[in-house]
Amino acid sequence: MSDRESTPAEGTTIVQRRAVATALAAASLLLAAGCSGDGTGPSHGGTAPSRAGAGASAPGRAAEETPPAKGSVKVLRTVADGLKTPWGLAPLPDGDLLVSSRDDGTITRIDTGSGRKTVLGEVSGVSPAGEGGLLGIALSPHYASDHMVYAYFTSASDNRIVRMLYDAKKPAGEQLGAPDTVFKGIPKGAIHNGGRIAFGPDGMLYAGTGESGERDLAQDRKSLGGKILRMTPEGEPAPGNPFPGSVVYTYGHRNVQGLAWDGRQRLFASEFGQDTWDELNAIAPGGNYGWPDAEGRSGDPRYHDPVAQWHTDDASPSGIAYAKGSVWMAALRGQRLWRVPLAGTHTSAAPQAFLTGDFGRLRTVVPAGGDRLWLVTSNTDGRGRPRRGDDRILELRVT
Repeated sequence: MSDRESTPAEGTTIVQRRAVATALAAASLLLAAGCSGDGTGPSHGGTAPSRAGAGASAPGRAAEETPPAKGSVKVLRTVADGLKTPWGLAPLPDGDLLVSSRDDGTITRIDTGSGRKTVLGEVSGVSPAGEGGLLGIALSPHYASDHMVYAYFTSASDNRIVRMLYDAKKPAGEQLGAPDTVFKGIPKGAIHNGGRIAFGPDGMLYAGTGESGERDLAQDRKSLGGKILRMTPEGEPAPGNPFPGSVVYTYGHRNVQGLAWDGRQRLFASEFGQDTWDELNAIAPGGNYGWPDAEGRSGDPRYHDPVAQWHTDDASPSGIAYAKGSVWMAALRGQRLWRVPLAGTHTSAAPQAFLTGDFGRLRTVVPAGGDRLWLVTSNTDGRGRPRRGDDRILELRVT
């Protein structure tokens, strides 16, 4: 079992489960359909799948523009440095950033003009250990009116999702309200706690979980470990979910670390393999992604093959973002930023690696609008080699 960064059967929510059967039957979801790939060996240690099996465009839609085979990355500046175990990143409407500290359990606001750091406060209930702690954060889809910040963290008993009121008018260190538990009961472990959360184009909350080192949980649809979960902002099973009455959206994952949607609202996810293949997957509702029976491309029709795969030394993927027709994937052990150009739900060219070894381990990448990305390093996580000024947030220009 790899720890390279690398239970209750059902979760509980803050409200009683309502009668959702009617909504589930009536709702329909037009998100991504997964696609199998066939590996070939591009440069930089990546694996590009074949073009076979691409999803067709919806009738009446213009053909998708394929990005250039080769892209570019330019580091524009260091936005802030001196961060400790940064993990999640959430851009604010005014252009500033919120960043979570895995080990301190705090959320800090970064002024993107000056780099000034203001600690909002500590999230109560966080119990950091191993790969667990305060992980992903996301703004409410109604943030402009409710000022709620969502967080995924490891507690003393489980992994859970909470939301907190952010009041910038209060003194620094006291700006976070008490956590309101939205969802709990996700298995925890010293490794494979997942932790990425994001609100999708449909307004639903998605969460990537890990199997906490218990391999069999990934194939157990009654377990919340090794899954992508989809729920309402209140923590209820989302309308249109593939398994009625369940928040489980896909299963058969080892440790989901990144979630991102393309311009057609198709969902992609990055995932740790064990010793052979790390993965970028196109996510299909109800899909089985193979772990622990399959790692990387298997060709088994029971499982969804990845869009792209990498040897574990070249990736150990964490956060992903979509920009300029490509998925951009931060790599921890691989210490590089991968560009995966897409045509639908398959690669249009071989993945490219950038910034290899320049900034150490890379944890999170987030769109900054247009051709810009925010990139967060992860050298203070116990596996990196901290440098002067680490960890930091960088602003990139990409093509």
